[in-house]
Amino acid sequence: MPLMPKRVKFRKSQRGVLRGFATRGNSVAFGEYGLQSLEPAWLAARQIEAGRVAGQHFLGREGKLWVRVFPHKPVTGKPAEVRMGSGKGEPVYWAAVLKPGSVIYEIGGVPEELARTALNRMAHKLPIRVRLIKRRPRL
Repeated sequence: MPLMPKRVKFRKSQRGVLRGFATRGNSVAFGEYGLQSLEPAWLAARQIEAGRVAGQHFLGREGKLWVRVFPHKPVTGKPAEVRMGSGKGEPVYWAAVLKPGSVIYEIGGVPEELARTALNRMAHKLPIRVRLIKRRPRL
């Protein structure tokens, strides 16, 4: 079952512009290692779920996995071979809006080598470039 909001104020939203870098949600907060986006993108709920399943399957019962993004944006589309006009299409899927620097997944409670391999498997499911980051020590 893909992620989607329980209820929304408006069924359809405008596209918006992906500009700038993430100022919030850009550091590891829960685990020890994270996967950080390097490009702006809309991440579909299916892609988020595919990465989560790949990471959870590799980790088994070890460690804990956090998903730090949620698909709030409805993406609409019109059916194939429909004439221009006649309004905006129906919502097709839900997407998370990612800016460069957003942390997508986090892993904790496992050795670095295991976390690195799991995050690498998760990165292969994503349509954007990402990098592995570590938690910075608190002062």
